[in-house]
Parts: sequence; C-alpha cells; structure tokens
Amino acid sequence: MADIFDVIADGTRREILQLLLRRSSDGHEGTSVSEIVAEIGVSQPTISKHLKVLREAGLVSVREVGQHRFYSLSPAPLEAVDDWLVPFFVDEAELAEEVAAQLPGALPEPAARMAESVGRAAASAKNVVQSALRRLGA
Repeated sequence: MADIFDVIADGTRREILQLLLRRSSDGHEGTSVSEIVAEIGVSQPTISKHLKVLREAGLVSVREVGQHRFYSLSPAPLEAVDDWLVPFFVDEAELAEEVAAQLPGALPEPAARMAESVGRAAASAKNVVQSALRRLGA
C-alpha cells in the first residue's frame, strides 16, 4: 500500500477527495466517474488512474451498478494524517489545562500528571499499532 502522504500529495487526487466529501455532505450515496470528470475537468483515463490509487489506499469505495461505478469517500485512512498533524496545531499541555478546567473539580496535580501520561501512552500505542498494521498490509 502506498504511503497515505504520497497518495494525497497529488493535487488531482485531493480535488477528487474534496469533491466526494462535498457530495457526501449533500447526501449523495456515490459519484459516478463521469460526474467526477465533468466537475474536475480532467480526462476520464486520468480520473480513473487517480481513482485506482485512491481505492488501493482505501480512501474511496466503489459501488458498481451495471456498467457504472459510483465512488464514495472512505476517510478512515486520513486518521494517520490527522494523527501526524495534530501535534503541530495542538499544545497538549494547554489542551490538558482546558480539559481540567472543565471538569467538575480540578484533579490534584499528581492525578493530572498521571492522566496526561496515560493519554500520551494511549496515543503512542495507537500509532504503534497502526504502523504495525500498515506494515502487515492490514
């Protein structure tokens, strides 16, 4: 499987993903290849090539109806991108303080430190498991 960052690095593939996201938000249950071609303005063979890459990466699913194929967004693989980006935009210490302030009583300092450690360990474990699964091709 291609690295998710390599897959979304291509501008046309990002346009396809954005189109499928918009259409699913509008209640569409799938978008045909011809609709994608018309919307993005790239040739059908080029769109098909990009859809194959997106399908292999698990970013889109396809539903076949006769000779027509309808594509839908499958955003789960983008969680790896989200996990990688979050540390650049979220100050974990600040976030922990905000969460602690919303609790119905502040945790004692040792408990707050322990909760933060547990949270970091859980996030680290999640990344290790996802990385291992990717290496195994799961």
